[in-house]
Amino acid sequence: MLELFASPETWIALMTLIALEIVLGIDNIVFISVLVGNLPPQERERARRLGIGLALIMRLCLLFALSWLIGLVTPLLTLFGNEISGRDLILIGGGLFLLAKSTHEIHDSLEVIEDDSRNVVHASFGAVIAQIGVIDMVFSLDSVITAIGLVDHIAIMVAAILVSMLVMLVLARPIGQFVEANPTFKMLALAFLILIGSTLVAEGLDFHVPRGYIYFSMAFSVVVELLNMVARRAKKKKAVQLNRVIRLAPGSMDSNSR
Repeated sequence: MLELFASPETWIALMTLIALEIVLGIDNIVFISVLVGNLPPQERERARRLGIGLALIMRLCLLFALSWLIGLVTPLLTLFGNEISGRDLILIGGGLFLLAKSTHEIHDSLEVIEDDSRNVVHASFGAVIAQIGVIDMVFSLDSVITAIGLVDHIAIMVAAILVSMLVMLVLARPIGQFVEANPTFKMLALAFLILIGSTLVAEGLDFHVPRGYIYFSMAFSVVVELLNMVARRAKKKKAVQLNRVIRLAPGSMDSNSR
């Protein structure tokens, strides 16, 4: 075991796998953040930690159930000329779940509330955890299959998954707070989830979608939205300064009142 980690190739493989697992984990965090936002504030942190804990447990269980996982690629049926395996069914089901849930969240965000005085209805803790568990399974399957395809030693896989989960645990709260505090980013995150859901369905039907294109488009969209955020803040700051100058100008009502 020690000899394994003495090899430079092992560390290169480990760092590469950690980077990939973190990227895959960000998708998981975004979905958890969106769902946790439906809970009362005092329950969000507990649900967030529980969701990441479930993701870690599922990843490790899948990793040690390699024989079962490998068996998932055995064709079960043929659909539109494509052989569909157990893994494909999980990806299709998870993708459809993401599409449905994200669309529902977008609809709720855009829905016009005519009665502003009504009480906010929060989702139940159990329902949110159940939904997090479902999507954790999908992302965990994707994560473990990536690990198996990249390295041969289970010790490296376990180390990479543990490190990536630790990073997820650290990033989950700030990402969740940022998404919740910025409605435009929440909408962007939901759009990302629709994109990811569509990709999972496509891959389940054996249509390969290069992940590089997806991550580039997501990164580009985030950069554009950050620039829009900076522009909005600058415009707001300029408006406040202009309003202050107008109030202090000679002949203004505020100036005459003094």
